[in-house]
Amino acid sequence: MNDPMDELSSPVLLEHLFRRQAGRTVSCLAGLLGFEHLQLAEDAVQEAMLAAVQTWPFQGIPEKPEAWLFRVAHNHAISVLRRSTRFESKTGELIAALEARTQSVENVDIEQNLRDDELRMIFMCCHPELAQDARVALSLKLVSGFSVDEIAQIFMAEENTIAQRLVRAKRLIRERSLPLLMPQNAELPDRLNSVLDVIYLMFSGGYATHTGEDLIRRDVCLEALRLGRLVADSSMAAPRVDALVALMALQAARLPARTDSAGDLVLLEEQDHSLWEDELIALGYYFFNRSIVGEEISEWHVQAAIAATYAKAKSSEDIDWQAILGHYDQLLEMTASPVVALNRAVVVVKVHGAEAALAALAPLEGHAVMRGYHLLPAVRGRIWAELGRLAEAEAAFSAALECDCAEPERRFLQKQLESVRSRWKELCLDKSSARKTPIPQPIPASKVQQT
Repeated sequence: MNDPMDELSSPVLLEHLFRRQAGRTVSCLAGLLGFEHLQLAEDAVQEAMLAAVQTWPFQGIPEKPEAWLFRVAHNHAISVLRRSTRFESKTGELIAALEARTQSVENVDIEQNLRDDELRMIFMCCHPELAQDARVALSLKLVSGFSVDEIAQIFMAEENTIAQRLVRAKRLIRERSLPLLMPQNAELPDRLNSVLDVIYLMFSGGYATHTGEDLIRRDVCLEALRLGRLVADSSMAAPRVDALVALMALQAARLPARTDSAGDLVLLEEQDHSLWEDELIALGYYFFNRSIVGEEISEWHVQAAIAATYAKAKSSEDIDWQAILGHYDQLLEMTASPVVALNRAVVVVKVHGAEAALAALAPLEGHAVMRGYHLLPAVRGRIWAELGRLAEAEAAFSAALECDCAEPERRFLQKQLESVRSRWKELCLDKSSARKTPIPQPIPASKVQQT
């Protein structure tokens, strides 16, 4: 036993305990009990986590905490099965499966067992019969151990909406008897793409929350990166998986520089590159080099190339904007995403100037996906301001402030609006002063002395 008295008081350790290990143990128990008994697996793991919080501060952390948590959850599940009449004739079969797995946990690598179960669970959560928003919510809840409230905060939804989404998804899985198994060869490519989409949606939700007091949820980003590496290190590995892991690692490396000490947003070109995390950059380059083996080029490859180009710059002055614009051109050919087009317009400013960027933004006006998205008017406002068209810039920033966004983003937009108004006021004062300055009149000819 280790002495964890001080560590167990740390919120970081408790978050790790209630998230990663909770999700992994639920995955393990659900694999034994079947998805129709998922609620029993979740309840058993909650009991195990509660027992850990109550006993570990006094008895110390077990040498194999994962095995300890599984054993306690497993024992609780067996106890419930023996007391309950809900499971009827399957009780003996379920108990036998649980007891058999207990022996394997004691005798083999628990870490490997849990990784395998997690992998099966995330592929189950990303089943094509589930809506994409349900896939993301299920993955966060069942694989990553996030609470309903946390998921609602991440994706700007009501807690009740997320809860209902989870209930509907679980009911669909139960009614259609979807198995908690890895997909077969023919199904694997589409299911893998679904898994990658869900993992990156999870990462994006942490990278820019667009709601609440915090712009960044680092824990969500790192959990998505962990799941990406889990897939990349499995038999499901493919170049596009490595490319996604590279992208997430390189973007996560910039997290410490994305906000200042007050929690306010710092734009990429204004970030302190010395704050970027070298270990994550190295990890990103490692997976990027793995991803370029072979002929496959996916959207993840191009996005990772953009992130890698940013990462190699020692300062904002060293960013190769021309190369980044070339990558965005390639990405835009591969996807019609208006968000990609918006990001490309920001780079166009650096390469071709503000007027060209406004032309690049024009097709996005009135686009359904862009409706209510604060970054479109925000980008437009910065371009107008750069052109000195302050009235248009003021209107654009005002429109951006009417959209939903995180508090750090709102403060940033407010500062931009105030800056534009200040410049506008100074300009008006200068014009007013110019009007009040008397204009010299010509001297009448009669008063000019003749020489």
